[in-house]
Amino acid sequence: MSETDSIPQAGQVVRIMQGREAGQYAVVLKLIDDRYVLLADGEKRKYDRPKKKNLHHIETMDYISPEVQNSLLDTGRVTNGKLRFAIAKFVNEVVTDLKKGDQHDGER
Repeated sequence: MSETDSIPQAGQVVRIMQGREAGQYAVVLKLIDDRYVLLADGEKRKYDRPKKKNLHHIETMDYISPEVQNSLLDTGRVTNGKLRFAIAKFVNEVVTDLKKGDQHDGER
């Protein structure tokens, strides 16, 4: 696998590698245990119905949304708008920069 060995944190953006939503980005809401996390993107997968995903099926990005992380730490909840904003901000800043010439992981 081309994943990093780091354990994802709440508010971290990940790319889904396996399953129906492969290639899409989501935000980690919670670590269930050392094997599973709960993911949501605020659009198709809302905060109220997160997706339980195996850690081996996601790739962690080195971007943690401070808005989502602070909201989860303060209230334990986050709005779907904040999730959509975090993913859009990540895609605009990081992914468009990668498309200009850098490759993300070196192989595909």
